[in-house]
Amino acid sequence: MSKDCQFCGTSVTLPERGALVINRKNVHMDQPPSEIVLDYQDESTMVFQYTSVPNLVATLELLTEQNQSNYWLHILNLDTSQSFPISIHHLYERLKYPDLASIIHSGAFTSHLQPIVDMSTNEVYGYESLLRTENPTVNPGQLFSYAQKSGLQSMLDQKARRSAVKAKSEHLNKGQKVFINFLPSTIYVPEFCLKHTFQIVNEFQIDPADLVFEVVETERVTDVDHLKKILDTYKASGMKVALDDVGTGYSTLEMLSLLEPDYLKVDRSYIQDCHKNEENQAFLHQVMERAEMIGIHVLAEGIETAEEWEWLNQLGVDFGQGYFIGKPKAVPEKEFILP
Repeated sequence: MSKDCQFCGTSVTLPERGALVINRKNVHMDQPPSEIVLDYQDESTMVFQYTSVPNLVATLELLTEQNQSNYWLHILNLDTSQSFPISIHHLYERLKYPDLASIIHSGAFTSHLQPIVDMSTNEVYGYESLLRTENPTVNPGQLFSYAQKSGLQSMLDQKARRSAVKAKSEHLNKGQKVFINFLPSTIYVPEFCLKHTFQIVNEFQIDPADLVFEVVETERVTDVDHLKKILDTYKASGMKVALDDVGTGYSTLEMLSLLEPDYLKVDRSYIQDCHKNEENQAFLHQVMERAEMIGIHVLAEGIETAEEWEWLNQLGVDFGQGYFIGKPKAVPEKEFILP
């Protein structure tokens, strides 16, 4: 199991007074700077004591400058003798940007809900949950980028899921779907890592069939077999799964047949000007044919004009999403009225 699994979604408190315990083969330092105290060293270990955060940051900056940031170290609490492992780079990022780390640790964000409409009936089918921070100066993209750099992806992913399920319980009716993004890279062993999600579902008494988990657009999946195990674990628990950004990696018939998602979300670049762009039209016809062969629902995201809506509706696309239909809101719109 990966090292990350030890602290997946777990908050770690940095001791005010402690030491960094580093495998000697991971550092190459003949003479530490004067501000860094080298407490102990032997053939295999080096120990750097710190008495303040600035002192600790100085040590980490030196190690980072020497391109040793990917190595792991142990932080030792000198008062309790307890220790925990973390990568040099992850620790440096958390100390360098404590405000962003605090947002993730405290879960200082909410879920806004954007409507998804059944294009054959004009009725709201469900909503996509989209993360919004309570601090208006920090946008979601910045937060997810920081989480990746600081090793807090699993924690953010778990807290975002909880926020989405909570929003479903507070605002949506039974039978209305909520689409929730997830990061495959944070799920190492599906049967173990997804227990947290299943506990949330039970806590808020949500029908698993109302939850749709979709692979986020920023992920570049390299292990298809692992992704299939994740999707199969969701489906075995009665939940639905979706592939996002179809057209940028998931468009082959073989891939769709292997993963067997319940929904395809077509990349917005193919939706823009679909009523007049012949290349987009050819691709969308192909997607519809493949989806029909396998029995998958097609969802067009990023619909912004009436012309796009009409063309997609005539094509037979199942569901639509975009600013033409409705923007994400903390308290969602309950009905869709065609402008």
